[in-house]
Amino acid sequence: MSRIALSGNPSGTGTFTIASPNSNSDRTLDLPDAAGTIQVSGNPISGTTGSFSGDLSFNSGYGSAAVAYGCSAWVNNDGTGTLAIRARGNVSSITDNGTGDYTVNFTTAMPDANYSVSLMSDFNASGGFNANASDNSSTTSVVVYTYGIAGGGSGAYRDTDTVYVSIFR
Repeated sequence: MSRIALSGNPSGTGTFTIASPNSNSDRTLDLPDAAGTIQVSGNPISGTTGSFSGDLSFNSGYGSAAVAYGCSAWVNNDGTGTLAIRARGNVSSITDNGTGDYTVNFTTAMPDANYSVSLMSDFNASGGFNANASDNSSTTSVVVYTYGIAGGGSGAYRDTDTVYVSIFR
């Protein structure tokens, strides 16, 4: 049978605490034999709260673990008439700056303005649309534009039925 030994580091000053959860379910913590992944069973993520720092890495089928970069903010909105947000994450609101000109406001600011913006807008009976982002991004918002390109689209800014914006940082 394997044994568990807890030993302190003489130069360390912190306290390592292992606490039993307030649960009626069993939990298992499997430690690897060598450097690797700690596996926890018993639905450990559901209901977990708190902050986690550092890089999140996992092997998603490519043979080795790599850092995962999540979507920092996203929105799906109707860009015609009165703006309507259909769904969102880390987006507090959208400002209508005029025809085909919108400001996406973040709930939580980005650490800097060096993020990547991915945009898409719809294609409907009146022609195709394209979208681009301003090169004047800030930590609290990004300006996006939609304009007509096909089916008689002049390239002028135009409102569109659907605007999708994703921010990666």
